[in-house]
Amino acid sequence: MNNSKPVVKIVKSGVRFNAWDANGNKFTSQITTGARKKAYANGNALEQRVNKSGKTYWWPVPMSVYEATENSFNTAPQHTGDVEVPAGHEDVVNFISDSYKLKPKGLVMNSLKWKYLIRSAVRGKNIMMTGPAGCGKTLAAKSLINGLDRPNFYFNLGATQDPRATLIGNVHFDKSRGTYFSESLFVKAIQTPNAIILMDELTRAHPDAWNILMTVLDQGQRYLRLDEADGQATIKVAEGVCFVATANIGNEYTATRQLDKALMDRFVVIEMDTLTDEEEHGLLTYLYPTVDSDMLGNVSKIAFMTRSESMTENPRISSGVSTRTSVEIAGLLFDGFTLEESADITIYPQYDADGGVDSERTFVKQIVQKFIDDGSSDDLV
Repeated sequence: MNNSKPVVKIVKSGVRFNAWDANGNKFTSQITTGARKKAYANGNALEQRVNKSGKTYWWPVPMSVYEATENSFNTAPQHTGDVEVPAGHEDVVNFISDSYKLKPKGLVMNSLKWKYLIRSAVRGKNIMMTGPAGCGKTLAAKSLINGLDRPNFYFNLGATQDPRATLIGNVHFDKSRGTYFSESLFVKAIQTPNAIILMDELTRAHPDAWNILMTVLDQGQRYLRLDEADGQATIKVAEGVCFVATANIGNEYTATRQLDKALMDRFVVIEMDTLTDEEEHGLLTYLYPTVDSDMLGNVSKIAFMTRSESMTENPRISSGVSTRTSVEIAGLLFDGFTLEESADITIYPQYDADGGVDSERTFVKQIVQKFIDDGSSDDLV
């Protein structure tokens, strides 16, 4: 990450709201308490910027900006305060009933699904977040972590080349120690009481990872076997550990695999909804209140129109513009890019240019161009 423009995540520890970048550097003393608390409450990160006079200030940005600077949650210090888990049934019911106030304003998710997400975590269920790319699955999972203020660990299983090394560990050799076994961070994670373990991109994971996770996720077993041979040591999953997975399910996603039915059966599934035009406009306006509202409305309309087209019986494009892309465009508009420039570098590369005037890219350009010309979408070819 560029040290001249750090991006920090706010981590609550007890009554303090600390600011950490993805490299583990602490910036708490450089940011006002009010700014840190507000960013935490809204589910935002903070980015250091410089005004025209050369003075630095901290500006709230979507959490995705922070995520782009990190390889995992684990680069930032974990929560170390006490974790309050409701004990009695009445306490649990009241906690779930009041849980909507824990949802950050930057997360667009209906109250029923958020309540179900909180309830599933409190009850120690394995949770799978599904939905189209860029709809907020990972944000919802991370909002759950922040809302419950629990120890947390992040693993991008879709990027894992060696599932055994990631989930179990490696054998090493050292001249002084000889051959020895080094446990993975995942082994530490499952032994952390009340931890929330986020497993991103589960449908992109190697099937070997699924096999390793079978006993870990089985409510009747809940252990990790260090070796498949009989009689080998096992690691028991600690009390209160909650596993949250994200998955893109559908034939339109490349490099994804159909999950084993036995593995799917170990999760409760929460499907994230695609945002409506109005919901997306509201989100963009919330994230970038100083950007012209009509311009942000055009961004949300472009996204909505592409999604609607992709779901028709004979679609002219294979997929719609994701909310993640819309947020990126809004950020570019905030930083002085035009809508035309923003679309050129974020939207068009996602679509196939083969076929000339009949290509996906040409069709999407026609949609965008109408909003650039006059802000409307009438009379599309």
